[in-house]
Amino acid sequence: MFDITLIVMGKLKEKFYLSAAAEYEKRLKGYCSFKIIELPEHRLPEDPSPAEIQTGLDREADLIFQKIPKGAWLCIFTPEGKILSSEEFAGKLKEVKNMGKSSACFLIGSSFGISQKVKDRADFKLSMGKMTFPHHLARIMVLEQIYRAEAIQAGSKYHK
Repeated sequence: MFDITLIVMGKLKEKFYLSAAAEYEKRLKGYCSFKIIELPEHRLPEDPSPAEIQTGLDREADLIFQKIPKGAWLCIFTPEGKILSSEEFAGKLKEVKNMGKSSACFLIGSSFGISQKVKDRADFKLSMGKMTFPHHLARIMVLEQIYRAEAIQAGSKYHK
């Protein structure tokens, strides 16, 4: 069974987000081995300098690198990434599986972004569009799109 890991910076607190995330996690387990890894965001002052932000992102990168499964295809969500339709995203994930990869890892960075070190390591950069979303909502949207991609690949009626 294909392994999918979603690494996220920060924890969900609101019940409605927790409930939505649990529902998609449950659904995904019918298609793949799935897990979420929550990592703590580096605490920054109220108005951080660019140097403080960079230091925080680099510290987060160290945590992220420890959690990326060995040999996994890494896809990060970043504004400068490629915009794909749901069908194209499903095709990309299928392509990864067809390359012989046994796992994929997706990353949602912190509110200040993702370290360049992690961006350089990524196999694919994906954008959620030009709009800005709260990180907790972005997590739910990513979970739904991963689930949708798996459903499309399986020929499920969910996507229709």
